[in-house]
Amino acid sequence: MPEQPPYLVVAERFRQRIADGEWSPGDRLPSRARLAEEYDVGDNVVRRAQELLIAQGLLEGRAGSGTYVAEPRERLRMVRSSMREESGGSPFRSDMAGLNRHGSWEHRTEAKVPAPAEIAGRLGVAEGDLCVRTAYEYLADGKPVQLSTSWEPYSITGGTIVVLPEGGPHAGRGVVERMAAIDVRVTHAVEQPEPRPATAEEAHLLGVPKGALVTHIRRTYFSEDGRPVETADIVIPAAHCEIVYEVPIDKS
Repeated sequence: MPEQPPYLVVAERFRQRIADGEWSPGDRLPSRARLAEEYDVGDNVVRRAQELLIAQGLLEGRAGSGTYVAEPRERLRMVRSSMREESGGSPFRSDMAGLNRHGSWEHRTEAKVPAPAEIAGRLGVAEGDLCVRTAYEYLADGKPVQLSTSWEPYSITGGTIVVLPEGGPHAGRGVVERMAAIDVRVTHAVEQPEPRPATAEEAHLLGVPKGALVTHIRRTYFSEDGRPVETADIVIPAAHCEIVYEVPIDKS
């Protein structure tokens, strides 16, 4: 019988340590360098073993923190609904509250970023026109479940109290409510979901293996005059979340 590749041997030893209770759910694993020395293998062997067990759900990676034994994790239902937007506040936080989870997010905003060609087309502006770009990492009970990169034309929000999505009196209140604060009425959104593999950066932030299946949603909000006021790329890991669309029925 052919000898197993070293990373499979190491992965099996990791699996046994978890089964024996030496490593418990939530425990942080030793560094790759330390594990490589312990098993007399290269760092790359340890990395491949960890990636295999992450793909199998036994381990999880956390951006900037390390690799941990995974806690038992149920698949979250992510409801996408215009009715939640109309209620005001953060739709994500509302979704998580409905699941008895604490919803939070980390963000990084850059003002006056030139719009790349694809984003300019989605926003109906010229390539290179200035936008406010905000990158989000959404967390459920502290664990990453969704990424989003949002773009808003600076020509709409520049010089107003809502120019920074996460700053000012309307921080974190969602696009619909923030735009209403500057007399821009958002009437509808268009979403285009499609499956694809996660990029290396997305996998790292979401704690999933590179190439794991994600749902990529291109979403654009429109005002009552048909003008795009925000567009975003939303990335949700398929293994951890299911996406449900709630469609209102007009009975008038």
